[in-house]
Amino acid sequence: MKTSRWLFALAAQVPLIAFAADATFTLTATAADWDRYFPGYLANGYLSTMTAPRGSEGNLAYLAGFMDYTTGDMARPAAIPGWNEIDYSTGDAAAGHFWMNRAPLDAAWFRDYAQTLDMRAATLTTRYTYIDHARSTQVKITTFVSQAAPHLAATQIELTPDFDGLVQLSFAFNLWAPHQPRFALARLTGDEVQEAVTANNLQLVAIAPATPDRAALWYHGDTHVLDAAGDAHALTLRLDGRAAQGLAMAAAAAVRVPADAKIAAAKVYRSPYRLALDLDVEVRKGKTYAFDKFVGVSRQGWGGDAAADLELAIAARAAGFDGMLAAHQAAWQALWKSDIVIDGDAAAQKLVHADLYYLLAASTADTHWSIGACALTPNYAGHIFWDADAWLFPALLLLHPQRAKSLVAFRAHTLPAAQARARAAGLQGAKYPWEADPENGTEQVPYSAGVLGEREIHVNADIALAQWQYWLATHDRNWLVSEGWPVLRNLADFWVSRATWNPGAKRYEILHVTSVAESYNDVPNDTYTNASAQESLRAATAAAAIVGAKADPKWAEVAARLYVPFSTAEQRHTDFDPSVPQARREGSTLALLLFPPLDYPMPTRIRRNDWDYVKSVIHADDAFGMTMGPMSIAAAAAGDAQAAVAWLQGNLTIPLVKPPFDVRTESTDNNTGYFITASGGYIQSLLYGLTGLRLTDQGLVEKYAPVLPAPWRSLTLKNVAFHGVRYDIVVARGADGRPILKRLLP
Repeated sequence: MKTSRWLFALAAQVPLIAFAADATFTLTATAADWDRYFPGYLANGYLSTMTAPRGSEGNLAYLAGFMDYTTGDMARPAAIPGWNEIDYSTGDAAAGHFWMNRAPLDAAWFRDYAQTLDMRAATLTTRYTYIDHARSTQVKITTFVSQAAPHLAATQIELTPDFDGLVQLSFAFNLWAPHQPRFALARLTGDEVQEAVTANNLQLVAIAPATPDRAALWYHGDTHVLDAAGDAHALTLRLDGRAAQGLAMAAAAAVRVPADAKIAAAKVYRSPYRLALDLDVEVRKGKTYAFDKFVGVSRQGWGGDAAADLELAIAARAAGFDGMLAAHQAAWQALWKSDIVIDGDAAAQKLVHADLYYLLAASTADTHWSIGACALTPNYAGHIFWDADAWLFPALLLLHPQRAKSLVAFRAHTLPAAQARARAAGLQGAKYPWEADPENGTEQVPYSAGVLGEREIHVNADIALAQWQYWLATHDRNWLVSEGWPVLRNLADFWVSRATWNPGAKRYEILHVTSVAESYNDVPNDTYTNASAQESLRAATAAAAIVGAKADPKWAEVAARLYVPFSTAEQRHTDFDPSVPQARREGSTLALLLFPPLDYPMPTRIRRNDWDYVKSVIHADDAFGMTMGPMSIAAAAAGDAQAAVAWLQGNLTIPLVKPPFDVRTESTDNNTGYFITASGGYIQSLLYGLTGLRLTDQGLVEKYAPVLPAPWRSLTLKNVAFHGVRYDIVVARGADGRPILKRLLP
C-alpha cells in the first residue's frame, strides 16, 4: 500500500500525455451502436469493470481469483460491488423527477453521443447532451482502472448545464443481489442441466447483442456485503464483503467536488442493493463542473481491508484526477513500447491493438495469476484452461515476458493441487485440471462435462511446453530451478505412469483420452496428445541436465517409443489411432502439431501432406475463434502463403469480432464474448506464423520462410525480449518482392 502513496507524489509531477492521433488505438460507439452494443471492459489484470453506453451506469466488476464456492456448484467469479456509478438528476421539474441512468437510451434524452475506448491510454470517455425535458446538460465521463496503482480506479463526470439551479449527484456502490436461480452444476448430469434450465423458463441460446448461449449457466457468483457505511462530511464510502463460501474483499470511495460548486445537502444512502453518497449541488448556466470518484479495492491475499482502501482513495483524491490519470497513461505508454505494427492495413492494425489491449488488461506481471479463457468475466466461469498455456502465454512471451511469467507461475503455485489429483487417480507426478480454479488450482469442471477433466489430459503437455518455452526465451536458471523444473519433473512422471506398454507393437501408447476435438471422448492414441506428451518428456530430460538433476531414464525411453499415429500409405499423420473411425465433419486437429509451443518435428514433405489433409476437411464456414490462428500458422509453416494469408484475414471478414469495442466471441453464433483465447491465436499468427520464428535450443530461429500479405508493406515486432535483450524484428519486402526478416538491435 505504501508504494501507491509514493506513486501519487510522483504522479502529481507527471503531465497528462498528449498522444499523437492514431485511429488504430481508438474504438468509438455512436448512437447507431445502441441496439448492438457489446460491452467491453476496463481492467488492470487485478480489477475490472464492464462498460455500458451511458458511461455512468453501475456495472459488474471482478477481481482476479475471487471466486464463489457455493455448495454443489462449481467455483465461479464473484461479482464485487459495482464501483463506477455516478448518477445525475437535473432536479424537480413540472414533468417529474428523473435520473439519467434510468432514462431511456434514445435520442430524445441523449444527443450528440459518442463513447470512445482509447486503447493506448486504457480509458473510456463518453460524451453527450443529456436532455431532461426543458433542461439540458453537456456531459463528459472518463473512467479508468489504474495500471500504475493496481488497487485504484477512478471516474470523473463533467457537467455543463444550460440552466441555473439545484442538481443531484449520486456516487454509488451497487450491491448486487444474489443471482437466481443457482444450479448445482457440480452434481447435475447433462440431461439434468437441460431440465433445470427449462424448469426455470430459461434457454441455452445466444441472445443479441451480447448474451452467450450458456448465459443461464455462466452467471456471476455472489459477494455478500457484511458492513457498509459512509461519511457525508468527508465525502467517503467504505464496505467489507465476502464471496459466497470464499475470500474476503473490501472497497472504498472518496469523492471530490469542485471548489466552485456549492453543496446544498449531503447524505449517505444505504439499502440492500445500494450504498451511495448523494449530493445536492447548486450550479450555474454555462459553467463546467468536474466531480471525481476515486475507488480503492482489495481482496484477501491482495491488499488490506476497507480502512486501507479508504486511505488509498483519500490519497488519490489529494493527488487529483489528472495526476492519477497521468501515472496511468505513463504505465500504459510503457506497455505499448512493445507492439506489433502493420504498415499498409489499418483494419488489421486496429484489430491487433484491440487483441493486445485485452491481453494486457487481463494480465498481471510477476504474480501467480493466470488468465481465464474469457478473461475477467463469468464466461466459462472464469476457469483456467489449457488456453492459458498454449494460446495466451506464447502471445505474451516475446512482448511482455513478465506477464507471460505469471501464467507459468500459476502452474508452479498450483502444483500441490495437481499432485493430489494424480494421486487420487492412482498416477505419479501431477495431473493438472481441465478447468482450474484461478485461485487454488483445483478441478472445477461441471459434473456434466466430467469426462473432460478425466481424459482431456493433453493439458499436462501444454503446461510442460509453456514451461520449457519460458526457459528458452529467458534462460532464467533461478526460475527453472525453483519453479519450472518441479513442474516439468512432475509432468514427466505423470506421462510415464499414464503410458501403457504394448508388447505386440513394441511401443508405448496412451489410451482412453479425449481429443482436442472433444466429441472423441474415449480414443486411443490421440495424435496431438501423444506428440505433445513426447515433447514434454524430452523437455524434462533437457531441464534435468541444466539444473544438475538426474533425469529418470524412463522419460527418454517412453518419449522415444511413444506411438504417434501415422499413415504410411498417405505419408501423413492421422488424428488418432487408425482404429478410430473419423467423421470428416469433425475436421482435423493436425494443424495443432505446428502450433508454436509444440512445432512437432517432421520432414517438409510430411508437414505439407498434413496441411493438405487439414485444408481439405476444414473450411472458412467451419471457422470459430480457436480455428483461424492454428490454420494460418500451419499454412505458413507448410509453405502455403496464400492460405496463411486467407486464414489470417478471416479475423477481419468472419463475424467473430463484435462492435463497438472489437470484443471477440468464440464462434459466430454462440456469442461467448471476451474470448481472449482467440486474441492469443491471432497474435501468435503474427508473432510466429508470418515471421516463421520459433523458440528453439539454438535461439529465436527463423525456421520457416516469412509471409507478408499483399497490401502490407511491412510487419514490425517492436521491442521484442529474448534472453534479456530488447530489439525489433521486421518483415519487409526485398528487392525481388519476396518477404525477408531482419533483426534491428538497439
